[in-house]
Amino acid sequence: MSKVYFIENNTSNYGELSQIALKLLKKVEEDTNHSYEKEVPVKVHFGEKGNSTYVPEECYLDIINHLKAKDIKPSYIESNVLYRGARTTTSSHLKLAEEHGFTSVPIIIADGETGTEYDEVAINKDYFNICKIGKAYGNYNQFIVMSHFKGHEMAGFGGALKQLAMGFAARSGKMAQHSSVSPVVSEKRCISCGLCMEKCDFDAIRMVGTAVINDEKCTGCAGCIAVCPEGAIRNKWDNKSFLYNLAEYAYGAAKGKDNIYISYLINITHDCDCIGKHMNNIYENIGVMASKDPVALDSACLDVLQQMSGKEYFDKGRTTLEHAEKIGLGRRKYEIIKL
Repeated sequence: MSKVYFIENNTSNYGELSQIALKLLKKVEEDTNHSYEKEVPVKVHFGEKGNSTYVPEECYLDIINHLKAKDIKPSYIESNVLYRGARTTTSSHLKLAEEHGFTSVPIIIADGETGTEYDEVAINKDYFNICKIGKAYGNYNQFIVMSHFKGHEMAGFGGALKQLAMGFAARSGKMAQHSSVSPVVSEKRCISCGLCMEKCDFDAIRMVGTAVINDEKCTGCAGCIAVCPEGAIRNKWDNKSFLYNLAEYAYGAAKGKDNIYISYLINITHDCDCIGKHMNNIYENIGVMASKDPVALDSACLDVLQQMSGKEYFDKGRTTLEHAEKIGLGRRKYEIIKL
């Protein structure tokens, strides 16, 4: 049974949250005899332009300083996104990261200027034989994977597994994960504004009275969903393969790596930090969790949110957790250790 370490605290003070994360990291280091190599990137999400609920750099600073004190070279690492936005290319991605305050250590965008640089990681699982992982990830054997636990339109929730699956994948790897998902348009709600067609990078949308999506061209990147002002575009929720795809890409990203995973249960919104607008929280801040097992960590985050709120938030994501356990990424059963 995997161990998940938990400090419950509903604070919104980012400095305090940074101290909490460091306390958890030190506990994982102690209990697992974890030793570091000379360079250890910290996997983060810089938040989309216009988003205000991403986890800011202040939450990471104590861990950054902890690594430096050990003469370990830290950096931030991320990959470019599939949809068109401020994080589509390395140059614009770095500019946004600086605007959002990520300035304390160098930043590595792992898949090159336009997301085309990757290594193929063989996994030979049910849905993928190989995963296309951002090339720079292959330069390191360890990461501290820092995740923001919150909702996600297609995955149910975003946490450690999604941070691995989408966060480590190159652009073509993201396309592969989305390839089985294409959205549908409500003719009653569509106002034919054309924003979705302008947003689509894959020429998959045409205006024929209302928006019409070509399933053969659509990659399921969800950019059209993000920009629709009427909420007229939704994904086909009966398609489960995306949830399995996430699990297998998370497996590929973690394969052969000695990672520590830390998740912030703060600013919990229905949608992810890729949405470039203000979103309201659905529940109060809960605290921070850490583990060496990303499946156990995500399971604990989901369970605690549901238990505390009394609602079945993000339950669809359990499909990903089940498949991740099946293919050997981690265990859903865990022992929670409160500090």
